[in-house]
Amino acid sequence: MGTTVKDFYADWCGPCKKQDPIIEELEEKHPDVEFKKVDVDESPDVAQQYGVKSVPTIVVEKDGEIVEKFIGLTQANEIESAL
Repeated sequence: MGTTVKDFYADWCGPCKKQDPIIEELEEKHPDVEFKKVDVDESPDVAQQYGVKSVPTIVVEKDGEIVEKFIGLTQANEIESAL
């Protein structure tokens, strides 16, 4: 299964827009990691399943298990430490 990073965001969220380039940078550096963006307004059921109460929230999963959850604008080095 490998490692997956889920980026929970909303179009109206200012910090989410600042999170985008950080996630894009990580995508380039880690081609072996799967990155998914989840719009909480379009997929509220998925957000609820992951217990997302505010955006941005970054969830790192390894082999289907959540290993780390970051709430709020998160820097690349913090996310990388969980990969």
